[in-house]
Amino acid sequence: MDIDAKQRNKILLLLFVGVLMGALDIAIVGPAFPAIQAEFAVDSRRMVWIFNIYVLVSLISTPLMAKLSDRFGRRNIYILDVALFVCGSLVVASARSYPVMILGRALQAVGSGGILPVAAAVIGDTFPAEKRGGALGLIGAVFGMAFLIGPVLAGFMLKYASWHWLFLINLPIGLILMVSAARMLPSTRPAERKPFDFKGVLLLSLILGPLALGITGLDRSLPMMGMGEPLIGGAIMFGLVLIPLFWATEKRAGDPVLQPRLFSSRQMNIAGLLSIGTGMAETSGVFLPSMAVAGMGMTAHQASFWMIPTVVALMIGSPLAGRLLDRIGSKIVVQAGLLLTAVGFFMFGFAGTSMVFFVLGQVLSGFGLAALLGAPLRYVVLNEAGAEQRGAAQGLLSVMLSMGQLSGAALVGAIAAPFGPADPQGFMQGFLLIGVVMALMTMLALGLKNRAAERAGAAAVNA
Repeated sequence: MDIDAKQRNKILLLLFVGVLMGALDIAIVGPAFPAIQAEFAVDSRRMVWIFNIYVLVSLISTPLMAKLSDRFGRRNIYILDVALFVCGSLVVASARSYPVMILGRALQAVGSGGILPVAAAVIGDTFPAEKRGGALGLIGAVFGMAFLIGPVLAGFMLKYASWHWLFLINLPIGLILMVSAARMLPSTRPAERKPFDFKGVLLLSLILGPLALGITGLDRSLPMMGMGEPLIGGAIMFGLVLIPLFWATEKRAGDPVLQPRLFSSRQMNIAGLLSIGTGMAETSGVFLPSMAVAGMGMTAHQASFWMIPTVVALMIGSPLAGRLLDRIGSKIVVQAGLLLTAVGFFMFGFAGTSMVFFVLGQVLSGFGLAALLGAPLRYVVLNEAGAEQRGAAQGLLSVMLSMGQLSGAALVGAIAAPFGPADPQGFMQGFLLIGVVMALMTMLALGLKNRAAERAGAAAVNA
């Protein structure tokens, strides 16, 4: 696609702001919990659905929106995603009851599920192969930035306004994004329009939804971690049983929502498995403040403050990893990221109650995750999928990452639960297990292509 450097930079800024808007919405909700809970008078068990519904719906939305961008054009679907996110924000801010607020969060999630994979596909469409790493790295830095400035922004708004403005601020930003996207984003779509895969979309939703619900409900304090419970084991089994039917349906579909050919690529399969491991490491880190409170006598506020090393490492490491991709390829960057993450989590597991190892482990794992979350794995996928499948491939990667995110938090939480919140040993055992997973992932990454093979493959795909 013939786009000059100046226009590409404008497109990158547009994508950056869109992803930042969605990431900030996650980071600023936590500080508003007490105010929202007080207004709607709901207990803590129901409050968790502010997060749960967002994760569940975005997990289902991601592959759908990514596929729609292949079918109807990146520009149209990006605008649709932002519009849905803005409408959901308005519903949340104007809600007069808790169920309506949850409905608004679900609507937000439908839109946000497509923003990142569509943005990554646009980068693949508009940036030459030798420039994609740097562009994806900048997009990856968004998440570290969001979790650094999100709580500060939330605190400012909660002090001088109400929690409603945390969501209303999305309206003007979203409107600017939609107008800018209509002017700047290229609109490409397949020359031949095939029948839409409604059956595949339905089956994929019936698989991902129950699997996510079941995984989030795992509890080590229950026999077999709750697998005997209908709402846990039953939901997981229901999702797994439908997978063969979904696979057979996709093989017959004219334009499948999840292209079976993607799984014929060894690199795609490796990238998907590495995404699951990366997601597990990413969300298991939410228990670091709890370990600091239990093992080092910190207050909750102090423990949150001492998470800054992770955030800073993510912000610095993501663009750095992106630049390295363009110079040395993905294999070395991904292996280094996996190894750093494994070492960081081993530090948490063996000496997590030492302040020195607590901070050093954050720095290492932060740089490691920065070399995985933002650019490298998406870079691998862009080099393997043709233009007509870029959106679907990025959506598949996001789904794998989300499944890992759900599994990591559930696994560490289940391991730590029997020890109680005051005993750091449970958290440390959980982090040790994550360290082992990342060490195994480091070995798996040996199967990635070297720089020369990667360039040759990218040239063949883009030819």
